[in-house]
This record gives sequence, structure tokens and C-alpha cells, in this order.
Amino acid sequence: MTNPLPEPVVPIEVLLVEDDPGDVLMTREAFADYKVKNNLHVVSDGVEALSFLRGEGEFADSPRPDLILLDLNLPLKDGRQVLAEVKSDDKLRRIPVVVLTTSEAEEDVLRSYDLHANAYITKPVDFERFVDVVRHIDDFFVSVVRLPGH
Repeated sequence: MTNPLPEPVVPIEVLLVEDDPGDVLMTREAFADYKVKNNLHVVSDGVEALSFLRGEGEFADSPRPDLILLDLNLPLKDGRQVLAEVKSDDKLRRIPVVVLTTSEAEEDVLRSYDLHANAYITKPVDFERFVDVVRHIDDFFVSVVRLPGH
């Protein structure tokens, strides 16, 4: 009896909402280092994030993300406001949101979960640990969890 070939992993659309260019670069490198085949889209503030998610303006042709990686400390509209709007919008609420931030404050953790974040992860500053975090997010949301529409 032979083992069937594993099903190919379908790349998912990931929206990274991050204003720190260094963290954006580390995330891109982590995806590349780990050979993550997902499509990474990046916006740098909360207003852009909501426009991307709603397909407005310059983002009219943007794909609907399967996963959102959300920093809390953003310009124009912070991550808490973005999270609240996403989770209160009937068209967006099912998209998993992973808060990926430098904050270790208990009030940020509690508030994020109160706003229905799917996970809260404090960003490691060390690149190797950061790559490991990205790998775990990918393993969980691509290999373990069944996402809507997949």
C-alpha cells in the first residue's frame, strides 16, 4: 500500500498592517527564508488597511486576505480601531486577525481579545526568533486551521 501524495498547499493572501519599515523587511525576509509561498501584501496605516480590506480606491483590485497580521501602534487609525472595525463588519469579521506587536502590556492583550483578535503575539526583536514566529503562524494558519473559502 503506497501513501498518497500530499495535497499541494494553496498559497493564502496575507495582509501585513505595519508602519515600521524594519519590521516589514524582517517579515518579508522571514517569509522568504522559510520559503513561505503565501502572498504578502503590506499597508502602513490603519486607514490603508481598511481601504485594502474593503477594496476601495487604489485597492479596488486587491485580493481579500485570508489572514491579517496587525500591529497595534499605527498612524492615522491604530490597530485597535482597525480590529474593532474588522470584527464588527459582516463582510470582514471571519478573516482571522493575529495581533503582531511589540506591546507586552496586559491591557493590550485583554483589549485585543475583547475585540475578537484570533491571536496575540509579541514580536521578538531577534531575527531568528522572528522567523520562528512567522513559521509558526504559517504552520498554524496554513497547515492546521481551515480558513473560510479554502
